[in-house]
Amino acid sequence: MAKIGSPIPDVTLIDTQENKLQLSELRGSVIFVNFWASWCPPCIEEMPSIEALFRNLSGNPKFKMLTILYRDDVDRTVKSARGQGYTLPIYRDPDGSAAIQFGITGVPETFIIDKKGTLRDKVIGPYEWDSQTVVETLLQLINE
Repeated sequence: MAKIGSPIPDVTLIDTQENKLQLSELRGSVIFVNFWASWCPPCIEEMPSIEALFRNLSGNPKFKMLTILYRDDVDRTVKSARGQGYTLPIYRDPDGSAAIQFGITGVPETFIIDKKGTLRDKVIGPYEWDSQTVVETLLQLINE
């Protein structure tokens, strides 16, 4: 289970093009990890702010975003998200091990990981991810 101030688990995820990603490969970047599902109204509610955050910070090479589908139909959800204009990176957790290792209790849950691979914050439930406070906090972590 991921605890604030502790190293995050190294998990393997698969992107929409079937490429594998080890979380440890992103060390050196601030990582925004969001577990979500298309059947979850609070997840859908926060998705526009996650997309806005992604568009705001995706040009920074020290920022990475991973949205991870939780118990969802990957193909249908990705098609729907892209149809709505979402460009954020979507990953799947094929065996559910990432959800288990992060210790999620439901969706949405979001984790902010610093460049050293340490969990800095965890938010359970929806949030306004494109707020000035969030962007400033992430930039501060990027510049550490």
